[in-house]
Amino acid sequence: MSGTCIIGLQWGDEAKGKLVDLLTKQVDVVVRYQGGANAGHTVVVGDQVYKLHHIPSGIINENVLNIVAAGVVIHPATILKEIQSLVDRGFRLEDRLILSDRAHVVMPWHIIEDQLWNSAISGEKNIGTTLRGIGPCYRDKVGRSYAVRLGDLVRPNFAERIREIAAAKLPLLESMAQGISVELNADAMVAEFTAYAEQLRPYIADTTRMLLDIVEQDKKLLFEGAQGSLLDIDHGTFPFVTSSNSSGVGVSAGSGVAFKWIDKMIGVAKSYSTRVGGGPFPTELDNEIGEKIRQKGKEFGTTTGRPRRCGWFDAVAVRYTRRLGGIDKLALMMLDVLSGHPELKICVAYELDGKRIDYFPGDADELKRAIPIYETLPGWHEEITTAREITDLPANAIRYLLRIEELVGCPIEFISVGPDRAQTITSVSLTDCVSTPVGS
Repeated sequence: MSGTCIIGLQWGDEAKGKLVDLLTKQVDVVVRYQGGANAGHTVVVGDQVYKLHHIPSGIINENVLNIVAAGVVIHPATILKEIQSLVDRGFRLEDRLILSDRAHVVMPWHIIEDQLWNSAISGEKNIGTTLRGIGPCYRDKVGRSYAVRLGDLVRPNFAERIREIAAAKLPLLESMAQGISVELNADAMVAEFTAYAEQLRPYIADTTRMLLDIVEQDKKLLFEGAQGSLLDIDHGTFPFVTSSNSSGVGVSAGSGVAFKWIDKMIGVAKSYSTRVGGGPFPTELDNEIGEKIRQKGKEFGTTTGRPRRCGWFDAVAVRYTRRLGGIDKLALMMLDVLSGHPELKICVAYELDGKRIDYFPGDADELKRAIPIYETLPGWHEEITTAREITDLPANAIRYLLRIEELVGCPIEFISVGPDRAQTITSVSLTDCVSTPVGS
């Protein structure tokens, strides 16, 4: 058995879905192991665009098993909409999609709680949640008493459990609402989620046991991370983070597969930086350059539609997440977006309180005070969306990639030059370009 894991190295939205789709043809099973409907993975094949939130990006490839493991939190209405959308487009999902009975369920009270918390916190302290109930669901998972797992939906005592939790949740939500009317209709929820259960029943199974069997059958697994390492609940820019371990350290906990079975870690990063929602972002470009990147890169959230904050590539941050995830190879995405800039900047260090530092601060307040120290490289004017070999790229693009390799401390194996599956340069060896003539 061999396992490969794809991890985002920035604040999410690194185009992981494209890489998962590209590599799926080489594996037997694709596993999504954390996060929820707050994730948005986009796969482009020709003129077809697929936007996925729960379902692994490997679903676009036939004859591959796709597993949503125990570490994911599931919003039934959203995943059923995804399922129906794929069926309507001709995909066969029977025996190709399995949902963990241990995955926790996002309930209506979680979404209400998320909205109430968000409305109560304004300004720079607002985390920028997607308002999909992800954080409150993970909170109940850890709290245990009010948690609902997917397997509970098909058990005989489901209705009784929902009524008990709703009765306990209502006064808590009313105390948060400060006079705003809050309604939790237990009977309506029982009816709604019972209907969901009947539709989801064919997909629900014990994925932990299934994956433990698979690793002993010499099959190839691909683990698909959601969000990005800098949003990790323990190791990201806390508190401006997601509610799960979105870095490489979360793979085993979320899937149930021991780390010894994973032999390759691929870190995905954009050729620049983006962030959605609140939190410090040292290299942010709140100017016409940032807007140019946003428009050319179509930097608007797959899940929320919110415009993403854009900035220069932060090598300090990506070096940190590369080490955190034990990354073997890099995939640098959306290089084509940088075409047309006369010069490019890479953050190589920070100035913090008058001192130069080369590490990523663990405290959000420190990171907020960090001033990026840039290295400037010449840009290129050529459009590169038709490049299929490394030698098709302009010389300055090669120099930019080489410098990122040096600063991050990891070789680049994949380069994306457009959204389509075909617009990817694979098996990259930049060291060969040092002595080989490259594009003009």
